Amino acid sequence: MSLPDSLRRLSAIAAKEVRQLRRDRLTFGMIVGVPLLQILLFGYAINLDVRHLRAGVVDYAQTSASRALVQAMQASQVVDIVSSADSAAALESQLQRGEISVGVVIPGDLERRLQDPARPAAQLLVDGSDPTIERIAGQLRNLPVAPRGITAATPAPTFALRPYYNPEHRSAVNIVPGLVGVILNLTMVLFTAVAVVRERERGNLEMLITTPVRTPELMLGKILPYIFIGYVQLTLILLLGAWLFAVPLVGSLTDLYLAALFFIAATLALGLLISTLARTQFQAMQLTVFTFLPSILLSGFMFPFDGMPTVARWLAELLPLTHFVRLTRGIVLRGASLWDMSMELAALTAFFALMLLFTLLRFRKRLD
Repeated sequence: MSLPDSLRRLSAIAAKEVRQLRRDRLTFGMIVGVPLLQILLFGYAINLDVRHLRAGVVDYAQTSASRALVQAMQASQVVDIVSSADSAAALESQLQRGEISVGVVIPGDLERRLQDPARPAAQLLVDGSDPTIERIAGQLRNLPVAPRGITAATPAPTFALRPYYNPEHRSAVNIVPGLVGVILNLTMVLFTAVAVVRERERGNLEMLITTPVRTPELMLGKILPYIFIGYVQLTLILLLGAWLFAVPLVGSLTDLYLAALFFIAATLALGLLISTLARTQFQAMQLTVFTFLPSILLSGFMFPFDGMPTVARWLAELLPLTHFVRLTRGIVLRGASLWDMSMELAALTAFFALMLLFTLLRFRKRLD
């Protein structure tokens, strides 16, 4: 066996592989698309220096000093004042619904507190279910205000910090509820997309040509078994989270399972749409990974949602995982009800309807 002959055969095989890649437009697109997507997400959308946390204020003082304090908070860019309330209890309700991440309670005796360096001037109510939010909000503890009276040896901070929902500051309490959505998102999309493409590759769809099964019936029939699988996974994650990491379930288990139904249906519809785009199981897996990357990075599961630029947040609102992460953390950690988070359910419903509509438009009960 001569070296020139071996090199000739090697080059022939390599040329054949290149021609196959050129014909496979999806794979060629992934070669360019995956690194492009990652560099854009990590370069622009992911920001560990979080600013502009959504905050609400209750001002019992209603004085020039209290307004100056609010303006100083705004100027720090750590928080953006997006709402006001008439009581601390109303702020707590906004925290529970996920409308704000930080609540600012300014007491009626603010001027007297400002003159006493041994007492905090005001109080911060923080959604401690995400330790990152608490850490960022903690930057306001020593916000400079004037006057603070006679300088003390160890002056009290400007704000007293009161964390909610995760007083032990355990990361698992924040991660496990979000992990429910991440696992379901990956498995439901992948299972459904691969299952349909596998039947097409094996020729099983030929039998459907001679049957009276309609396209909507076929699509819904494909979805139903995986709903049961999704609930099995959900139950397993909750049990392991409670057993291994002592993750509490503050809200209603029924609400959580109903929310999961909306999310599972939305992700399964996405899997069906991918199955109409992919011709092989490998392509189905490629497309699943391509949709999974922005979902896990932009949903707020790994990085605080408030730290992302506006365009990234708009894109994240189009992803079902973003809304389900809010639902799971709201129900499991904050005790929110489905009614409190009805907008997230509406978003999942709209996503499911659109994905199913696109799937029905693309699917044809035929071999080609």
